[in-house]
Amino acid sequence: MNDSIPQLTAQAVALLSQLIAIPSISRDEGQAADALQHYIEEQGFSTGRLGHNVWCLSPGFDPVKPTLLLNSHIDTVKPVSGWMKQPFKPQLEANGKLYGLGSNDAGASVVSLLHVFFALSGRTLPYNLIFLASCEEEVSGKNGIESVLPQLPPIDFAIVGEPTEMQPAVAEKGLMVLDVTATGRSGHAARNEGENAIYKALKDIAWFRDYQFPKVSPLLGPVKMSVTVIQAGTQHNVVPDKCTFTVDIRSNELYSNEELFELIKQQIESEPVARSFRLSSSRVSMEHPLVQRAIAMGRQPFGSPTLSDQALMRFPSMKMGPGKSSRSHTANEFIFVHEIEEAIKLYLELLNTPNPF
Repeated sequence: MNDSIPQLTAQAVALLSQLIAIPSISRDEGQAADALQHYIEEQGFSTGRLGHNVWCLSPGFDPVKPTLLLNSHIDTVKPVSGWMKQPFKPQLEANGKLYGLGSNDAGASVVSLLHVFFALSGRTLPYNLIFLASCEEEVSGKNGIESVLPQLPPIDFAIVGEPTEMQPAVAEKGLMVLDVTATGRSGHAARNEGENAIYKALKDIAWFRDYQFPKVSPLLGPVKMSVTVIQAGTQHNVVPDKCTFTVDIRSNELYSNEELFELIKQQIESEPVARSFRLSSSRVSMEHPLVQRAIAMGRQPFGSPTLSDQALMRFPSMKMGPGKSSRSHTANEFIFVHEIEEAIKLYLELLNTPNPF
């Protein structure tokens, strides 16, 4: 494969158009994974496959060398209302806009990282490369990257492709969802009886609204808590004996999800249950050689409020990819061809170093 940037860009755009045309909603990415696996094997690389996850290792993989993972996801959200284009019909306009569901999040990252993998695999490097196209990222599914990582060789660092305008996200907020139950006692609404679970829940809902955890991250800011769903009652004349509500908690790297859960449990009267503790906040040192190299290239490190597969990585990682986060999950999603070209150029410059670790 030709490794000139214009040629790599043309190949990446052609592959992205092919992937856009294959619906790959989370948990239904099989056909997209098949197409990508076939494409990689056509270039002469062996692939691994687990479910809808596809990966390949650089030739001459040497376990003595450190290993760099290039990762992005092939799944998309469902098309939202308001599309004026066809979400599964790639449309490239004269101004270089390529429309299609998943073009920005994160198809452009997938095809850019893959073609960078191809280009670098033809060189003698002081490190190994793994390219991984994972699934179920949009739903944080357990059949996605979490299932694959144990199958791969040990990884020393990861570049996670997400739309960041090719700025390096060196920290990312985590996520914990709580289902909280306030318990009262039922009674007839016409009489002064029962204990209204809604009224008991209100006090705790107000606490979630107003409380500020003291540790504030310079990159990610404070922990953010939002009550997003509430359910109670069976009919108008019955005092409800149960009120449940859901809390979305975006953690910073200064608290583990387990630590936040214990602190919350001490402060509220209702009973919280965490759906999971697995989606942790992450941060890589600003002194890491790849972060420093990105800075030397004029890139601006930042903290990302949005969740990605970084949350499931137990090794250092940096989120960096073409496109804008504000385009994700929107109608008429698009990517500019020049953004893919810039991504390939910057990835190659970032990784063409004798000491990435």
